[in-house]
Amino acid sequence: MTNNFSFIQLFTGGDVIVIAVSLLLILGSIISWVIIVEKIRRWGVEKIKPTKLDPADKNLDLVIDRAVQPFDKNLWFLSMASMVSPFVGLFGTIWGIMDAFAAIGANQSTSIGVIAPGLATALGTTALGLIVAIPASIAYQYFSKKSDALYNELDDARREIEIGKKK
Repeated sequence: MTNNFSFIQLFTGGDVIVIAVSLLLILGSIISWVIIVEKIRRWGVEKIKPTKLDPADKNLDLVIDRAVQPFDKNLWFLSMASMVSPFVGLFGTIWGIMDAFAAIGANQSTSIGVIAPGLATALGTTALGLIVAIPASIAYQYFSKKSDALYNELDDARREIEIGKKK
């Protein structure tokens, strides 16, 4: 008896819906990691060359908003991916389990050979959902806190500049 299991088969062994869910989750993971790498790069530049306010600027609130905007850019996607991916994976899981029950009905058998492929692909989509959601959630929390801290730091600097102008 040979084992024909492959990791790729786990995510592509189902019907069109399971494959579409898997591809959607893989795409979400790729986009999330692109955003994460970009944020790491941007914060690395900020560490080397910190953002400073120029007291000569007239509208410091606008300057602060524009300075923080690149750090907030695309964080919405990480938040969305962390919240939605487990549900997309769960949808794939439910669809795969329905396939397993359909196979039971078609084969009039409840043997493990009949239901295992459907259950394996079903659980594979759950795993993909979590693979997308966990890093996206961690990155969203981390980078949004850093962005908030930068905003607060620049806002404090603005207040000091305004107090200095009043004296």
